[in-house]
Amino acid sequence: MAKTRKIKFRRRRTGHTNYRKRLALLKSNKPRLVFRKSNRHCIVQIIRYKPEGDETLVHVTTKHLKRYGWLGKSNLPSAYLCGYLAGKMALKKGISEAILDIGLISPVHKSMPFAALKGALDAGLKIPHGEEALPADDRASGKHIEEYAKMLSEDELNKRFSEYLKENIDPRKITEIFAKAKESIDKEFEGETNE
Repeated sequence: MAKTRKIKFRRRRTGHTNYRKRLALLKSNKPRLVFRKSNRHCIVQIIRYKPEGDETLVHVTTKHLKRYGWLGKSNLPSAYLCGYLAGKMALKKGISEAILDIGLISPVHKSMPFAALKGALDAGLKIPHGEEALPADDRASGKHIEEYAKMLSEDELNKRFSEYLKENIDPRKITEIFAKAKESIDKEFEGETNE
């Protein structure tokens, strides 16, 4: 008699999904604050499980931050602002709580997924977390980038921050630009109440 072999799910075989972790998140019956990143962008979504397929309730990428005066990159302040904007959008849709889903990203404290979490918390979402995982306010606002840019010579600055400079964004004033972008988001959602 020939042996039969059970083939694992394709996403498990290719290393895209940890089904055990996913099941634990779904058991909470709360929407998931999903953080993903690419080399160039951060993605924050609020997703609700449905048996026929997950439903995306809120979708924000760093590309959306351009309308608020922020050059979206894959960095800590961009992740924070994505989380902040997603949190504001979720509250507008009547979503007040969620659970963090970082997928297969290593959960390194004070890293980008936790910056996005901090943004969502500051926007007003209730998400279970440990305070020690969240980055400090000055790092979330990009002070470390600003200090690094101030140390560089003009040539080095042009090389390392060319995309910022093309958009007329001075990396030596990044915390100021961050504050203006956050203020723009607040203005857009001013007076919004939960439905």
